[in-house]
Amino acid sequence: MKKAVVLGAGMVGTVMAADLAGDPGFEVTLVDIRSGSLEKAKKHAAKMGVEFQIRVADLGDVAVLKDVIADFDIVLGALASKIGFASLRAIIESGKNYADISFMPEDAWDLDALAKEHGVTAVVDCGVAPGMSNMLAGYGASLLEECQNIEIYVGGLPRVRNWPFEYKAGFSPADVLEEYTRPSRIVEHGKVVVREALSEPELMDFDGLGTLESFNTDGLRSLAYSMDVPFMKEKTLRYPGHIELMRVFRETGLFSQERIDVDGGSVKPLDVISKLMFPKWTYEELEEDLTIMRVLVDGTDRAGKSVRHQWDLLDYFNKGATSMSRTTALPCAVIARMIANDEITMRGVITPELLGPQAGLVDHVLGELGQRDIAYSYAQSNLG
Repeated sequence: MKKAVVLGAGMVGTVMAADLAGDPGFEVTLVDIRSGSLEKAKKHAAKMGVEFQIRVADLGDVAVLKDVIADFDIVLGALASKIGFASLRAIIESGKNYADISFMPEDAWDLDALAKEHGVTAVVDCGVAPGMSNMLAGYGASLLEECQNIEIYVGGLPRVRNWPFEYKAGFSPADVLEEYTRPSRIVEHGKVVVREALSEPELMDFDGLGTLESFNTDGLRSLAYSMDVPFMKEKTLRYPGHIELMRVFRETGLFSQERIDVDGGSVKPLDVISKLMFPKWTYEELEEDLTIMRVLVDGTDRAGKSVRHQWDLLDYFNKGATSMSRTTALPCAVIARMIANDEITMRGVITPELLGPQAGLVDHVLGELGQRDIAYSYAQSNLG
């Protein structure tokens, strides 16, 4: 029996642990500094008829982290962004294989040489987007003689639209706000260019959901550097009206981290709006959400025809867990199993687009997700 440890008992880590615990081939431990979150996770698992061990530990302390993972065969990460990179380094230095969804502002692939030196397989950005979006992009490009364009559209939304925001955050609200201020990197004519966040809005129609608006965010991450494709972009999806509201907030200065004086005190506007807004952006217990994603891969096939490969996902709250937590956690759990079972033997820090071209891998992952009620649809069309 393989021993797996999941780092982080938030919504995503809880789903990872519960999924692996339902596999008779794995013994699972969930670790977090928050005892309340661990107990909540254990109760959630019990409702699903599975159980795992829990352990309270400060994973922000590298020495503690290395002690926690010492006896495990596979490590899964669902950590806060501020400790993601340091944790990745510590796990690699410990010689442990890793599957991770922890967003980190640093470039995880900078540790590729270190991972190869230690003989480690570390698959990073392995959620829904980045994650499945990258994997499908890499797979789609491998089906073409020449790939010319990749477009990714993705969003997590409340199923019920309530004024004034018509939005809630399926992951850290702080990370959401950063999407509205961080410059967006896209690829045009083979070069990385920068666009302002929230720029270049488009209205898009989706079956079963209606019209959404899309806008530039810095979501390409590794795709901008790992794939030789002349045009690539990722855009975030929201209900119409969201862009304008966030632009007003940003232009007012409410997303600024520069301190301002107020009645003799000093505050960061971002801290103030976060304090006021985050409770309104937090899902209530059992409140339903959805995840929408479209991946388009265009190019020339082996017969010289211009074709498009398209994958679509529309997923809803299910089995007591948010759609965003499930669609993020379960690809990572599937890949972790494959690593633990020696079905993925590449060494180094691996981004999902590098896994996509491997024979049978995407079909296997999509099949596993389908068994967990996460269904991606596929279509191929001619572009002329």
